[in-house]
Amino acid sequence: MKILFLNGPNLNLLGIREPEIYGRLTLGDIEAKVRERAIQLKVDVDFQQSNQEGELVGWIQAAKDKFAVIVINAAAYTHTSVALRDAISAVGIPTIEIHLSNVHAREEFRHKSLIAPVCRGQICGFGEKSYILGLEAAVYVKESNK
Repeated sequence: MKILFLNGPNLNLLGIREPEIYGRLTLGDIEAKVRERAIQLKVDVDFQQSNQEGELVGWIQAAKDKFAVIVINAAAYTHTSVALRDAISAVGIPTIEIHLSNVHAREEFRHKSLIAPVCRGQICGFGEKSYILGLEAAVYVKESNK
């Protein structure tokens, strides 16, 4: 099973950007932890990060017939991107939405996710563990056909 992790804008700044909210680990540190857990679960993972909405849309479209599940931290695009929502809906790949922080406990504009209605579920508020939980949810969704 192959799982695609997509990361949106500013996640390349993890570790230095507002560490009190997002933690001190870099995206590379988080990726390494996910890869360790993926080995235990006997699944393959691929990681991509972009600050460009169109590039994320392209990766979602290209995932068709290559990946079993997408795990996405769309970051700020979560709240603004109809294009990401439409791409997720169009490809039909089960998608898990994740966030490091609890978006529902933050500014009101972060409470609304445009992609949530086309995702299988949402995980937020567990810091870097949100990525591990996203991986485990992806395996669960595929293995249970739910």
